[in-house]
Amino acid sequence: MTEKDIVPYRPGLEGVTAGISSVSDIVAEENRLIYRGYDILDLAAHAEFEEVAYLVLHGDLPTRSQLETFKAELLKHRELPSELYSVLKNLPKSSNLMGALQVGVATLGAMEPLANDNSHEANLQKATKLTAQMATLVANGWRILQGKEPTPPSNSLNHASNFLHMLFGKEPDEFYGKVMNLTFILYAEHGYNASTFTARVIASTLADMHSAVTGAIGALKGALHGGANEAAMEAMLAVGTPDRAESWVLEQLGQKKRIMGFGHREYKTGDIRATILRNYVQKVAERAGDMKWFEIQDIMQKVVLREKNLHPNVDFPAAAIYYMMGIDIPVYTPIFAAARITGWSAHIIEQHDNNRLLRPRSDYNGPRDLAFKPIDQRG
Repeated sequence: MTEKDIVPYRPGLEGVTAGISSVSDIVAEENRLIYRGYDILDLAAHAEFEEVAYLVLHGDLPTRSQLETFKAELLKHRELPSELYSVLKNLPKSSNLMGALQVGVATLGAMEPLANDNSHEANLQKATKLTAQMATLVANGWRILQGKEPTPPSNSLNHASNFLHMLFGKEPDEFYGKVMNLTFILYAEHGYNASTFTARVIASTLADMHSAVTGAIGALKGALHGGANEAAMEAMLAVGTPDRAESWVLEQLGQKKRIMGFGHREYKTGDIRATILRNYVQKVAERAGDMKWFEIQDIMQKVVLREKNLHPNVDFPAAAIYYMMGIDIPVYTPIFAAARITGWSAHIIEQHDNNRLLRPRSDYNGPRDLAFKPIDQRG
């Protein structure tokens, strides 16, 4: 490698191109997000999650016939194997749900007949199964950790509404089903984020899809990635009432503390996904008959923008929406995983289809030429 081939180090790899992908594009200067050529505004307004999942995995929007076939496949794989339920029931009730997801996906991988087949068709089959299974794993995994029995998946509800049906063990509110469908779409894919890049690194070793997804879940667990939605809600709970929102934000900023749910590495003028969801915070609040969380969000957003010139990201409105829908906070990041499984899978397929081992260099900044001392001479 010559000097001109060496790319200067950038903390966090900010701005460094790590690959080429046709799955999605973040057009930061235009505040746009594109899935396989389609603007997220159009998909959010007109599509159901199953259509978007098909698009992300297959590369094109489905025909009616293709969509019905895809839905039938998802329906067929919604239920989890009884062996996996046994594994989940043997986990300590204090287990973190994200950890349970890792155990669950790894177990599914151990049971998958096509586990070691990284061909395009085999990976598509596994991705479809995982898309169906992840929602069940999140909903019923949480129920089991709460000491409840799992809810059998519905044969009549769409993907998002079925998730709520399993989570709460009852017929979901139709409007809430539509909102969940929207959040699934917005969380489905987002370029080379930390968890997706983790999945691609693992896949580049020619490890199987389930192994790559298990690693991606680990990356998503962190507070600076998927865990931001949970942290954002904890911040709103700390605020408590609208009249405290401005003083609380100013106090946190004065102590140089980060307020989760604001700012994004890619977007500088606002996360389009947050813009889409913001109206639904108000709609869900009106439906719940309590505008408190909408008012708190409104004030926090204005103060952070005024003081730090930071816009909310998708996790900020999503957190309030999930809370008002009655979803427990530890389920927020796993919901992210239940949606992002489509993006992870698409990137794993893309990596396997045109693979090269991902192995970047590092610049060493430690000592050199130290003299070795026998152990008895070391202080």
